[in-house]
Amino acid sequence: MKQIIVENTNENPIVIAVTGASGAIYAHRTLELILQSGASVHLVITNTARHIIEVELPAEKADLLLNSSDVIRHDINSYSETIASGSYMTSGMIIIPASMGTIGRIANGTSDNLIIRTADVHLKEKRKLIVVPRETPLNRIHLENLMKLHDAGALILPATPSFYSNAGSIDDLIDTVVARVLNHIGIKHNLDVRYHGRN
Repeated sequence: MKQIIVENTNENPIVIAVTGASGAIYAHRTLELILQSGASVHLVITNTARHIIEVELPAEKADLLLNSSDVIRHDINSYSETIASGSYMTSGMIIIPASMGTIGRIANGTSDNLIIRTADVHLKEKRKLIVVPRETPLNRIHLENLMKLHDAGALILPATPSFYSNAGSIDDLIDTVVARVLNHIGIKHNLDVRYHGRN
């Protein structure tokens, strides 16, 4: 099995938020590789996401998200956390997966929990905000909210696997999405998911 190598190029911590959409495996793999790179991670998980993590992931993978002591954990209902302040420097925020409810609240400035407030901070401070929606089909409300986030400075990176790497497993397909997230948040990696053109 090929050894996966990841390297952190960030000076400041990375915020990862996990919300109540299907696709907990994306959150697990992203957190796993960012921690492997040595980056410091602030983690916020919604109550619905906790349920989905337990349903969708085997115990050992769920444990990384729900119980790992290698991250700085935050209460979803607390507004006194460091990451809720624009004066606290981060290298960016990843919302993975991003539910349409979360996207709608960010897009419309409804800071009713720590994830929404932290995303709002990243937008106003012009820091990286990577939103990974996992929904289909999309209605007009979804599309308009995504456009609002795009126009406000967020990067919309749908959880859409690519197939040109001839992925041999579901894990390989997951990596085609996670690799793009790592690219944009500043984590170097050797995941073999890039398009190399025709031979």
